[in-house]
This record gives sequence, structure tokens and C-alpha cells, in this order.
Amino acid sequence: MNAHGVVSQPLSAWLLLALTAALATVGLGGWVWWLQPAPVPQLAGVLVGGAGLVGLLALPMALRRALNLQRQHERLHQRTQTETERLEALVRERTVQLTELAQHLQTAREDERQRMARDLHDELGALLTSAKLDAARIKSRLAGPAPQAGDALERLTHLVGTLDQVIAVKRRIAEDLRPSALAHLGLVATLEILAREFKRNAGVAVHCTLQPVPLTPAAELTAYRLVQEATTNVAKHARASQVWLTLGMQGGQVALGVRDDGVGFDTAAPLRSAYGLVGMRFRVEAEHGTLRVDTAPGRGTAIRVTLPPAPDAAG
Repeated sequence: MNAHGVVSQPLSAWLLLALTAALATVGLGGWVWWLQPAPVPQLAGVLVGGAGLVGLLALPMALRRALNLQRQHERLHQRTQTETERLEALVRERTVQLTELAQHLQTAREDERQRMARDLHDELGALLTSAKLDAARIKSRLAGPAPQAGDALERLTHLVGTLDQVIAVKRRIAEDLRPSALAHLGLVATLEILAREFKRNAGVAVHCTLQPVPLTPAAELTAYRLVQEATTNVAKHARASQVWLTLGMQGGQVALGVRDDGVGFDTAAPLRSAYGLVGMRFRVEAEHGTLRVDTAPGRGTAIRVTLPPAPDAAG
């Protein structure tokens, strides 16, 4: 409290004083000085009026800045929420895919065991039974008189042929489980063998453009299984007449492609047997690669895969 009673003035009086001083400063109303509720020195009035004017001028800027910050915050929140929803949807989709794939793999494993048991029982069992009968007949012929030696030789020839078939079935089963050509001949030669067998069995022309690439053994097996699955899908669903198989380096990455001229399919439509593609994708991603499927009804299908080269690859 001073002699002029400035501190004791109510807040409304001070606001009126600041407004009056501001108006006086801009030359809009020197005549309003009489509105002051108490005598105040002129210097104090000018100072308060200047502060009021600065406050009035800064208020819109402060409001505009606060509004911009609020809008930026809302946009950031919206983007964060959108991205969170997208990631949650992706996680849910992948979870469903993995669950269905796990169930499919369990079923496929049992189907594969049943197929192997059938092959062993039906094919190998029948061949070995025939070989046993041939051996018994040969034994009886050799124990008989000399004129029966010719029949024994015929039976022996049949036995050799049966044993050759047994060896072929054994080799086929073993190659289905693990292609030995990968370790002995390399990926290019193994894919060429696979392409020839596919052409012979499916009657589809295969055009190969294959170059040696640096891949780890696990990545080579992934590439082989992918081509194996892709050609199986072509034979089952594509109704194609030609297939193009490519392997080489592209942009520092190993590029693998399988393309056909078949009926294609709609990627947006649910597929009854999409587990092969899902399994391919997860297998490629496990090797830190990418898989892209380009297809449309009536336009064929192209599967393009990129895999990182082996860490110790030269260059």
C-alpha cells in the first residue's frame, strides 16, 4: 500500500486502467483518462497502458500458436492411432495365418506319413514279395535237372529288374525327404533336374535361366522347396502350358522367379489351398528374404523371391 493506494485497487479497476492506457497510447482516446478510479501518476499510467497494449497484441498470436499445437497434437494422435490399428490388424491376421498354418502342417505331416507308409507297403512290399518269389523259383530250378536252367536264368533276370525298381523307389522316397543333389551337384543342377522331372510328369514346357548364386545351405534348401511347391501348384491348379524358372543376382540380392501362363487367381478372394503360399512366405522370411506374388484371373502367376547372399560371398 502506497500513498496513492495503487495496490488496493480492485482487479477490474486495473483492467480498466490498462485498457484506458492502451487506447491513449495508440491515440484513440486521450479523453478516457478521467475513467481512472484513483489518481495515478501519468508515468505509471503510460507504462501500464503499454503493457496492456503488448498483451492485447500478443494474445491473438498466443491463441493461434496454441491452436496450431493442438491441431498438430490431434494429427499426431490420429496418425499414431491409425498406425496402431494397422499393426494390430496385421498381428491378428498373422496370428490367424500361423494358427491355420500350424494346423495345416500337422495335417500335412500325418498325410505325408500315411503316403510314405503306403509307398513302403504297396510299392516296396510288392516288389520285395516278387523278388522273394523269384528267388524261391530260381532255387527250385537250380536244384532240378539241367534243362530247367534256362527258366532259372529268366527268373534271375526278372529278379534283377525287380531289385532295380526297389532301388528306384527307395531313391525317390529319399529324394522327397531330402534332395541329396543339393549337396553333391549344387542348386542350379538340382533345379534343372527338378525342371526335367516336372516336364516329364506334368507335360508342361519349362524354360530355365539359371545362374550360380551364393547362398547358405539352408537358403538353398528354401529355394529348392519353393520351386518344388510352385511347380506342384502349377500342375494342380494353373492349367499352364509353359513355366519360366529364373535364378540369378539382382541388386546385390539373389533373385528367384517361377512364372507360368496359366489361369491365375484373384489374390483378394479366399483360396481353398493357400497354405502352400503362406508356408512359402514364412519360409522365405525365416531366411530374411521377401516373396511377392503377381497374378490375376487369366493372366498367369509369377512368384518372385529375393534372398540375401551368403555372408562369406566374394564381392
